[in-house]
Amino acid sequence: MTMTAPKPTRKNATKAAKRAKGNATNGSTKATRATGRADRTYDVIVVGGGHNGLTNGAYLAKAGLKVLVLERRHLVGGAAITEELRPGFWFTTFSYALSLLRPEIIQDLELVKHGFMPLLMSNTFAPGLDGEYLMFTQDHGQNQQEIARHSKHDADAYDQYSHDMEMVCQAIKPLMDMVPPDIFSDDPEEMIALANLGSRFKKMDKRVLHNAVRLLTGSAADFLDDYFESELLKGYLASSSIIGTKVGPRSQGSGLVLLYHSIGEHDGEFGAWAFHKGGNGGFTKVLARAAESFGAEIRLEAPVDSVITKDGRATGVALEDGTEFYADTVVSALDPRRTFLELVNPRELPDDLVENIQRFRFQGTSSKVNFALDGLPTFGDLDGSQFRGFTNIGPSMDYLERAFDDAKYGWYSQNPYIDCAIQSTIDADMAPPGKHVLSCFIQYTPYKLRESDWDSEKENLGDTVQRTLERFFPGFGDLVLQREVRTPLDIERTVGLSEGNIFAGEFFAPQMFFFRPAPGWSQYRTPIDGYYQCGSGTHPGGCVMGAPGKLAAGQILKDRTKTGASGKTRVAARV
Repeated sequence: MTMTAPKPTRKNATKAAKRAKGNATNGSTKATRATGRADRTYDVIVVGGGHNGLTNGAYLAKAGLKVLVLERRHLVGGAAITEELRPGFWFTTFSYALSLLRPEIIQDLELVKHGFMPLLMSNTFAPGLDGEYLMFTQDHGQNQQEIARHSKHDADAYDQYSHDMEMVCQAIKPLMDMVPPDIFSDDPEEMIALANLGSRFKKMDKRVLHNAVRLLTGSAADFLDDYFESELLKGYLASSSIIGTKVGPRSQGSGLVLLYHSIGEHDGEFGAWAFHKGGNGGFTKVLARAAESFGAEIRLEAPVDSVITKDGRATGVALEDGTEFYADTVVSALDPRRTFLELVNPRELPDDLVENIQRFRFQGTSSKVNFALDGLPTFGDLDGSQFRGFTNIGPSMDYLERAFDDAKYGWYSQNPYIDCAIQSTIDADMAPPGKHVLSCFIQYTPYKLRESDWDSEKENLGDTVQRTLERFFPGFGDLVLQREVRTPLDIERTVGLSEGNIFAGEFFAPQMFFFRPAPGWSQYRTPIDGYYQCGSGTHPGGCVMGAPGKLAAGQILKDRTKTGASGKTRVAARV
């Protein structure tokens, strides 16, 4: 895609006319074309109605700005959606739980008033291949007894591990809610922010700082081996170090992923997870209602083709049907590749930024397989209550590492790691009475396959996952009423995440904090005046957390206050 000027060239005008003809049946588009320019002019246009775009739009609308959110699909949410696969069976098609959502967003946007209802996932069940298992609940003493069944040593070590992880999480958590200082700037304000960051680390307890560095730079396996001997326990804990990322538990960088997921919380408890009523699609509907309550306008089936610029400044956007909307602030909630290389013409950007975005790693490795079930799976003589949370299919670090071995050489895991949740045990409205829905997050399924493609291998992946579940839960196949397989290619095609990466870019150290998405551009601005970024490819990263949308909104309001754009200085200062 190329940038358009405020008045399209003849070539672009012809392209727009063809699109308009092809979309003549779209009622909302026809209504848009019938209005004048004034009716299509806003203070801010947000491209993308995923959770970060909705969060960003809500904050800006709350500040008194006239906001338009444009979503290309028929529903809001991006990857955080809930869909009916089969009559009465509702599925979190992609994203499937809440933990990293920033607590301030709940308060600031009054989400409870709009239906915010997280339901605690009270258990985690980790079955082994030999009939053994671990069952974690909210009772710390009970968890220690459970670990002691496998290793008295590990039960004693678990307190120390939990304490050490909590101390590191407490130390790192503030970074999740701050705009990274620009280490390449000579601005005194940035230098002070950088000095304050250094001071924060200098004040850390030595053990906490050392553990933080080990996690941020090393492997999860090395860290966990210092505490535990039980393979089942280490497999369970290490699974959080590989989610959504092309690393194994023994890979450098897996410690960072473990730490990132450990910072998630529910009701102030680190590592706790919740399932929103109605799934993550229920949550993004809450966000949409909040944004609209503050005055934001949301348009569905409105795919954006390009950002309009004039003299190095964003002035609006052009839809694929040729319709144009105008604003002096445009925010992309899309991933870095789409934000910098597709929505705008790369020739308008610095060469080093273009090169860094071209080198930015996506390489999605995750899939979803969702099942409609005729009943609950069985495991030994357990009563089924173990399924009121996550079920972790990763019985050892060796199991996880072997699953990664397949992906390293261009194939999907033949014995995959599976993060399961029978969500109908938490929210009964997700399935008809007596029936259930099972969400399965699959690792590893590399975007690029050796000697094949995902259109050919899609159902084979489904068979592999179903066969794996049968190993742990005999008779599972007899319960399956229907299944849905979503590969990295499906994720890319459906919600626009490049290469199907669920975090909008890998969680590698060179792609985090100061460098997310590129050196010098981690503060949500872009080289094009008035054009901003707020997707998960910015700091702090992916998962349904909303921080990129919130932090970007803060930067936009700060910039508008400085420039007095649209006379919004007074209302910007109010928020």
